[in-house]
Amino acid sequence: MSSIAAVPTASAGTRRVLADVIARPSSRARAFALDAGLVIAGATIVALLAQVEIPLWPVPITGQTLGVIVVGAALGAWRGAAALTTYMLVGLAGLPVFAGFTGTVAAVGKPSFGFVIGFIFSAFVAGWFAQRAWDRRPALAFLGFAAASVVPFLFGIPYMAFILNVVMGLDYSFGALLEVGLLPFIVGGLIKAALAAAIIPGAWALVRKADQTKN
Repeated sequence: MSSIAAVPTASAGTRRVLADVIARPSSRARAFALDAGLVIAGATIVALLAQVEIPLWPVPITGQTLGVIVVGAALGAWRGAAALTTYMLVGLAGLPVFAGFTGTVAAVGKPSFGFVIGFIFSAFVAGWFAQRAWDRRPALAFLGFAAASVVPFLFGIPYMAFILNVVMGLDYSFGALLEVGLLPFIVGGLIKAALAAAIIPGAWALVRKADQTKN
């Protein structure tokens, strides 16, 4: 059973994620408060990594994807998705959490905003794999996190095509869209998945070592 009271009992094949080992709240109110704190912390991590940026147009290269994967894996599917939903909403509300310390509802008109939407689902996928213990072995973690890294493009490229070709009246072909919205990010995406596949299993190794020390 999850150590967080508000999280339902794990189903077959589903295990605890890292967030479930940090505390054991004794009431639903405390469990809710802990979950809320974790969601806010996750959104903050992504906001910080969003400022690690290589400016490109129409989509910059940032550290967001690494944050999305780590947050999703550490918090689990639903809390990870909630963290990225929070990140998106506070950015739209005006807080400077998007790349380049920007934040405004006008972000929905940017070609890159579809990737922000995709981050929500990417975090869910990373958390889904983590809840099945793929995050405890580097090789499996890399496969799961690489799959999660693909998800933002499923939202980002169609959204980018709409903004560029329909809203802005440009004429980007499918190949041109891939050239600016996918190809520059492949190597970086693999590197970020590899980093996450080192960070999360490494954290689990520390948890196991701490448990052995207590025993």
